[in-house]
Amino acid sequence: MTSSFSPQSPRIGHAALVSIDPILPIPNLVVFQYNPDQLTRTIHPLVAAGDAEKGDVMRLRGPAQETIRMDGELDATDQLENANGIATRLGILPQLSALECMVYPKALVEITNQVLSAIGMIEVIPTPMPLTILVWNVARILPVRLQDFTITEEAFDTHLNPIRAKVTLSLRVLTYTDLGLFSVGGAIFMAHQIAKEALAAVSLASTVASGIPLPGI
Repeated sequence: MTSSFSPQSPRIGHAALVSIDPILPIPNLVVFQYNPDQLTRTIHPLVAAGDAEKGDVMRLRGPAQETIRMDGELDATDQLENANGIATRLGILPQLSALECMVYPKALVEITNQVLSAIGMIEVIPTPMPLTILVWNVARILPVRLQDFTITEEAFDTHLNPIRAKVTLSLRVLTYTDLGLFSVGGAIFMAHQIAKEALAAVSLASTVASGIPLPGI
């Protein structure tokens, strides 16, 4: 696998996760230096439950539920070779911390809530999760929820900072049914679905143009 940071390698896009906390709207970004070699997508149709005789089983309750599993890699080798100050001092700890913070409530918010609750000013409720977006390419920009991830740290510097790690991610795609059509995340998903339908139309046009006989024709 060739690093995209090498001057000899072609310029390619990178998969990334972006999250924005609704309380402290400062973007959190994790860019994978090496794109995953494999993306596993599981799609589960949401079929309406009802009377089969009335044709309810042929109705959809909403967009299909999709889960994505992928492996990403973080590696500080190139930065260390170029004497990058952050990589030299911390390895890839900043990138790993950015990923982990996507599933942690902000410390400042939690401390504030606990103090206000202790003096009887508020009742503590669960903290809203940040809106997390998977950016794969222009046709796949999806709101997701990090269901779980596994970090395998594979190499360390002399201070025991990790300098290479593999991250296995399990993501649940969030739809406009989950988020609301007029929310930011819901609108992003709807744009993705419209793009998917346009690509399906391209497939049909390509099939017809190629002269491949269609079923029943």
